[in-house]
Parts: sequence; C-alpha cells; structure tokens
Amino acid sequence: QVELVESGGGSVQAGGSLRLSCAASGDIDGSYCMGWFRHDGETTRVGVAAIDSDGGTTYADSVKGRFIISKDDTENILYLTMNMLKPEDTATYSCFTGVPGVLQSGGYCHARKSGMEYWGKGTRVTISA
Repeated sequence: QVELVESGGGSVQAGGSLRLSCAASGDIDGSYCMGWFRHDGETTRVGVAAIDSDGGTTYADSVKGRFIISKDDTENILYLTMNMLKPEDTATYSCFTGVPGVLQSGGYCHARKSGMEYWGKGTRVTISA
C-alpha cells in the first residue's frame, strides 16, 4: 500500500555534498516515521537519520552535524541533505517508513508491532578520497 522510490545518489569527492530524495505514494496517514538506512555490501542496514509525523528527528552520531533529514508533506518527499561527505559514507541508502512508527535514538525509525514497514530499493552513494 506504500511505495518508496529513492533518487539522487551518485559519485562525489570527499568534502562534497549530495541530496537524496524519497518519493512516497500510498497511505502514510496518522502516526508514522520515515528514515534513511544505509549498508555497503552487508545484510544489516544501519540507521542514518529519521523523522516522524510530528517533525521530530534523530541522527546517527556518525552523521550528526553533517546530514539533515527533512520532508515536504505537500509533495510527499523525504530528503536527506548530506554535507562534508566522507569515504566512509559510501553505501546504498534506502528509504523506510513505519506506519505507524516511532523514532529511536541513533537515527532509527521502527514500525510499531501493530504497524507495517516499507522499504525503497535504494540509491547508491560513492565518495572518493
């Protein structure tokens, strides 16, 4: 019932910037959270940043001060603005929503037990030194 499509990935030199977008469609009404996770050749996806329906945010310590998560409720787009990029930021970034969902410290968004979770297919970010 929810579709998430990421875009904006690419190859950037260290110190550069990128803005990722996640276009959402479907029913995300009520109490939800949306977030960005990343992985690089691994099964486990690590939380990067998340935002809830009230506008609260959480970030991983590794990106705090460099990345900003935001959303446009009118256009139904989630953004991740990434500045001062480092080679360690190289990863596939995936958009996630939990409906209903809640934020957890460290950049995580989780679906509630009674809720549903949805994932985008991901967009690749490569940072060269």
